[in-house]
Order: sequence, then structure tokens, then C-alpha cells
Amino acid sequence: MKNLLTVFALLSVLISCTNNTATSQSKEDNSVEQEEPKHFGEKIDAEGAVGFEELMTKLSESDSAKVKLAARVTDVCQKKGCWMNLVDADDSQAEPIFVKFKDYAFFMPKDLAGSDVVVEGVAYKSVTPVDELRHYAEDAGKSEEEIAAITEPEEELKFMASGVVITNRVRKD
Repeated sequence: MKNLLTVFALLSVLISCTNNTATSQSKEDNSVEQEEPKHFGEKIDAEGAVGFEELMTKLSESDSAKVKLAARVTDVCQKKGCWMNLVDADDSQAEPIFVKFKDYAFFMPKDLAGSDVVVEGVAYKSVTPVDELRHYAEDAGKSEEEIAAITEPEEELKFMASGVVITNRVRKD
């Protein structure tokens, strides 16, 4: 049963990043051109957001935590914006947290790296299989050598976000 669930999870990820159905946002919807905070998914604000240190404390007490997290974007899926990696906004947390979006209902701008965001949802620890890690590396534009070097599953911090707000947009023009 566990293997069946793993296969199902992997297939859903592979299909989700390549699926171009009506749930995909247009290019215009996937870019940010305004100075006001831009919201994705459920409309949230930054009030009450915690940093990585407080999140780690919560996860040391439980397998998961419902939380609003303030963080900095390091990577975004370059195919559709269907996932992103976050680190502590003050750069004190070296390990990124991998973020997907609840019900695959929204995507992030592909050029969001370096920007600050607040995400609301559930943080949890999970083991990611090699095939899924390779898929994400491909989405991130990694080289064939970098992808081939992924040979072991990885325990990772993950986050299922129901809402995201960009609090400080960094432009790389």
C-alpha cells in the first residue's frame, strides 16, 4: 500500500507540472507588475507571520504545524511556477522548505527568486523519493549531470500553502 501511495504521489507531481489544462494561469496572470502586495490563492496578510526559528520549534513538538511563515524565495518551478523553495528571510536558515500550492489552484511568478513572501498553510517533514527529486531538479533547470547526481531520497521540510502574499518584490532587470 505504501508503494502504491508513493507511485500515486509521484504520478500526480509529474502530471501536475506538465498539465496545461484550464487551471493554468495565463502569462499575464503569472507576472507581477504592481507595487501593492500581490496575493495568490486565499487572500492573506503578513500579520502574525513567524520566522523559521519559530517554525522549527513547532515542528520539534509535532509532525506538522499550521502556520503563517515569512520567508525569502530562492527557486521557483521554471515550467509553470507550480512550486517554490523558501529560506529564512534573514538568511539564518540554510535548509530550504519546499512549497506546493493547495489543490494545485495557483502558481507563482517564475521570476520571484529573491523576493520576500508570507505563506499560510501546513508545514511538515517528508521523505522525497529520487524520481521526484530529479523531476524538481529538471523543473528548476538543473543540468543533466546535476540531475544524474541525485541518487538518494531526501528528508525535507515541505509546506502546503493555501495562500501566498508577496511582501517585498525583487526585480532582476
